[in-house]
Amino acid sequence: MSQGQVEVHFSVSPMGHLPTLRYHHTMIRQFRTLAAALLVLCTTSHVGRAETTEVDAELFLAVDVSRSMSERELEIQRRGYAEALVSEPVLAAIKNGPLGQIAVTFVEWGGAHFQRIVVDWTLIDDIDDLRDVATRLTTQFDGALRRTSISGVLDHATKSFETNTFSSNRKIIDISGDGPNNQGRAVLDARSDALAEGITINGLPLMTKEGVGLAFHLDDLDEYYRNCVIGGSGAFVIPVRKWEEFTETVRRKLVLELAAHPQTPRITRVNFKGGGDGPYDCFVGEKIWQNFIDSSPFRNLP
Repeated sequence: MSQGQVEVHFSVSPMGHLPTLRYHHTMIRQFRTLAAALLVLCTTSHVGRAETTEVDAELFLAVDVSRSMSERELEIQRRGYAEALVSEPVLAAIKNGPLGQIAVTFVEWGGAHFQRIVVDWTLIDDIDDLRDVATRLTTQFDGALRRTSISGVLDHATKSFETNTFSSNRKIIDISGDGPNNQGRAVLDARSDALAEGITINGLPLMTKEGVGLAFHLDDLDEYYRNCVIGGSGAFVIPVRKWEEFTETVRRKLVLELAAHPQTPRITRVNFKGGGDGPYDCFVGEKIWQNFIDSSPFRNLP
């Protein structure tokens, strides 16, 4: 039998004398499986090339809206980011990149499973794009979300980079928050997974001592972020100590993240690879929450 021919057997059916074909079903199934796999591979590769846009940086803005923050603070954050994004220094930082364009998404977060996409991944290459994002941030103000899960939003962001339609050599999670992780998996584990994907995590700890969550306040929140949250190439922390400074601090942070050769005076800048720095207790937030639950007068109620 020559190569490429299909072997065919004849047998007599019990109800007559017509021949019955018995093909090698295993071989046919293998052919079909291979053909289907090749079709999926070709289709996926084609779609990926057609839909992926190359940018200088992919910036994931993760903004804390846990219930420890007041409505005033929530509005300050939205308006502060909107004003900072449309500023001339931020636009200049974007246009000075090799491609002159970035991708950005704005996500508010609370507990482990509470992430709210306010602005989905959007291409930014001029001032009109920035104004559009700013408008979407300030058109409607949403309420707070339960608990504080830094690990939850880090996991969400890491997956988001995998599924968006942009590509770059710089993937940045820019996370702000007014307290330590108190829900979800360990923040160190989430950070390690993000760093393994080549993602840089920068921090904006909110140390304003305002709002309804003073019971969960951490005096050295900036050190918590430095030791337990940020990491990757050139990662840094910039704390906010007064709300009056928020917009300017965000603007400065965005410029540093987007500039090709940023200058960072008076900013803690590190190159962590995970695992913490020294003896800092990265489970301090979970312990504060457990102490709060243990001291509650309703803890023993059925």
